[in-house]
Amino acid sequence: MSEGKEAPVAKILNYGKLQYQKKKRQAQSARSVVKEVRFGLNIGVADYKLRIEQAVGWLSKGDSVKFAVRLRGREHQYRDQAGELLDRVVSDFSQVGKVQSLDKPSPIALIIPA
Repeated sequence: MSEGKEAPVAKILNYGKLQYQKKKRQAQSARSVVKEVRFGLNIGVADYKLRIEQAVGWLSKGDSVKFAVRLRGREHQYRDQAGELLDRVVSDFSQVGKVQSLDKPSPIALIIPA
């Protein structure tokens, strides 16, 4: 070989290991998980804080979080309170995530990582 040209470089690999790592990377990149948090209108302060902390952890891992307020029987009369509860959830997540959808008639909010 002449002095000006570089020699070709070859690397010996374990092909099975290479395929495994490639498949693992593809699975992680395609991972879009939506976690769901459901609660009723009369949720307590401690339970609310616990669910919020769980959701913050999920958002920090890169998962989306769906909040649903479950209305049963006569609770359907209080849809405005369910909307207020969702507004409170959205305001609590203003720094951590952003709201993708907020549906007050069927009280559901979807929050994605910021």
